[in-house]
Amino acid sequence: MTQRTLISQLQDRADGPVTVQGWVDTVRDQKKVQFVVLHDETGGLQLVNPRSEGREHISDVISTLAQGTMLTIHGDLKHDERVKLGGLEVKVGEIVVESEALPETPIAEDTSIDKRLDWRFLDLRTARNNLLFRAQTTFAHALRTYWVERDYVEIFTPKLMGSPSETRAELFEVEYFDRKAYLAQSPQFYKQMAQSAGFGKVFEIGPVFRADPSFTSRHATEFTGVDAEISWIDSHEDVMTMQEELLVAGLQAVADKHGDEIREHFGVEVTVPALPFPRIPLLEARAIVGARGHTIERGDLDLDPEGERQIAAHVKEQFGHEFVFLTDYPASIRPFYHMRHDEDASLTKSYDLIWNGVEITTGAQREHRVDVIEAQAREKGMDTEELGYYLDFFRYGTPPHGGFGMGLARVMMLMLGLTTLREVTFLFRGPNRLTP
Repeated sequence: MTQRTLISQLQDRADGPVTVQGWVDTVRDQKKVQFVVLHDETGGLQLVNPRSEGREHISDVISTLAQGTMLTIHGDLKHDERVKLGGLEVKVGEIVVESEALPETPIAEDTSIDKRLDWRFLDLRTARNNLLFRAQTTFAHALRTYWVERDYVEIFTPKLMGSPSETRAELFEVEYFDRKAYLAQSPQFYKQMAQSAGFGKVFEIGPVFRADPSFTSRHATEFTGVDAEISWIDSHEDVMTMQEELLVAGLQAVADKHGDEIREHFGVEVTVPALPFPRIPLLEARAIVGARGHTIERGDLDLDPEGERQIAAHVKEQFGHEFVFLTDYPASIRPFYHMRHDEDASLTKSYDLIWNGVEITTGAQREHRVDVIEAQAREKGMDTEELGYYLDFFRYGTPPHGGFGMGLARVMMLMLGLTTLREVTFLFRGPNRLTP
């Protein structure tokens, strides 16, 4: 294998022979000298080729290079503070064209998001977008590290299911040999099965499918879910405590490793929030939103998007905090498996987590008593026969437990101050998009 040096490693190398590999960004073809800006996954580098006798073959190749052409360059590294791009350059000694690019690129910086998604592999060839996914890698690794260091078990739940995971709403139905199957709306049932299995604490980072025809900036039909479930809790407060600690760990890791680059490319500061996050019961939050002059138009008891923005503004003003847990949602708008308060059965031991005006998480203590689960399912108009295998989880003993589900793309969108999760999804899937 070629002894390749990444561009980011060149600053620490002494002047002398070096091999770099990457793709062409720009070419300046002048009478006496040629300059090429080469990029790899870690940064950009200036290549220089003096036009002189005996180097005509190199000059001829450089003159024909199109943006995106993949090169291997053997040459001599020289540190020179006069060079604007990184203070170093490589004099080309040998050039190998590994893969030629067509001369006309189909997208540019000002191309619409929809067309850029058509050519996503080209759209991702920028330092900005590269940074986005390196930051996501750091964030996800920090979450896993938090869990693994606390003896959580990572599980990988099936995404093909014989019955709906929650309700038949927003469900993709697929042909499965001689019967129907469904793409999993969440790993919820299987996370709970792990509690019955005695795993204690579990997590999963994996795909989630929602047949939701929404075209908003924060919805997708396939996305990456971040889920956790823990046993032997006293209430949903234990779940919230775990999640806020988890998010602090993830944001701290990103700030430490990528904070300066994110500031440069996205113009935002990765802020590590203080613990604990503010908590506000939902009904109190609705009153606060109303007092701020916003009328919630929805017929149910939840907040609408503007209501979420208004409660976030209130929390920022009153507590100086970007996060808020909205707690104690009415049972009428929560799933049948959310536990209800003993003193008020109309309210559940559940929460949503709002970050800068956008919901990123739903969490709750789950009901673990099978007779109560069955009663609550029937109350929701559900057929308990269809819940057969799920109800079996609770017929042989299940500890008190709870957990949450969080959308990774929404978190990254908010972390980087972007307005659509299409920008932060490697390959976005929506009602009108199944390619590339």
